[in-house]
Amino acid sequence: MVKRIKEIILILLGSLIFALGINYFAIPNELAEGGVTGVTMITYYLFQWSPSITNFIINGLLVLIGYKFLHKRVIVYTVLSIVATSVFLHLTEEAGAPLDDTLLGAIFAGLFVGIGLGLVFRGGGTSGGSAVIARMTNEYFDWNISRTMLAIDLVVVGSAYFVIGGEKTMYTVIALYIGTKVLDYIIEGLNPRKAVTIISTRSNEVAEQVNNKMERGVTVFTAHGSYTKEAKQVLYIVINKQELLELKRIIHKVDDQAFVVVHDVRDVFGLGFTLPKAG
Repeated sequence: MVKRIKEIILILLGSLIFALGINYFAIPNELAEGGVTGVTMITYYLFQWSPSITNFIINGLLVLIGYKFLHKRVIVYTVLSIVATSVFLHLTEEAGAPLDDTLLGAIFAGLFVGIGLGLVFRGGGTSGGSAVIARMTNEYFDWNISRTMLAIDLVVVGSAYFVIGGEKTMYTVIALYIGTKVLDYIIEGLNPRKAVTIISTRSNEVAEQVNNKMERGVTVFTAHGSYTKEAKQVLYIVINKQELLELKRIIHKVDDQAFVVVHDVRDVFGLGFTLPKAG
């Protein structure tokens, strides 16, 4: 029950932030958006139809289609998100004002929309529209949610070009890009780290230095070279970004011929990172 309450809170909060991004930053600055929201904004610019009503109607139809493909819990949460978003769009309608700098409006529209959608997804729902399609493709084809949404959204934004013009469309693309990146971070994690793979003839000494000086654990893999067939030990270390320079110094000091690969890690959890170290 506690988990369900947290999920509902995330969906409601995300829906509110999403609506604020549309009504406070996107519409006042005559920007567009992707998916169903973009369609509702186009109809608003052309016919002054309320985005809250058109959002509810179109998304309702898409949910009927998605009902056959998505889990019952996702459908329930998506309906909750659609209703909440429509209500918040209605309550905040015409509340925003155009900014002197359209680029600033695009940046904050992207931030608010990305955060809002991210919280809705973290809560287990979708915002409807292209999000329903993206969730279905992720469920059955393992397609990346944010990239699928971006592809669909770009088609809608391309159509908006004929309504809002070229300059506003370019600002819209900036907002979409920012929103996609923020959505990625919200969904996949806000705890970036560096993972380092080290192949060295003095791997034991490197591991010992890392254990003692950096107080970081080291995972050791046994491997061998494809050409030389020589057995090697491969070290795998996950560290904070700030620790990378110190690790490089240790490696160069112990073995300046070591082969090192540094990877970006989106999220890390567990002992030593999100849990306290033993002892």
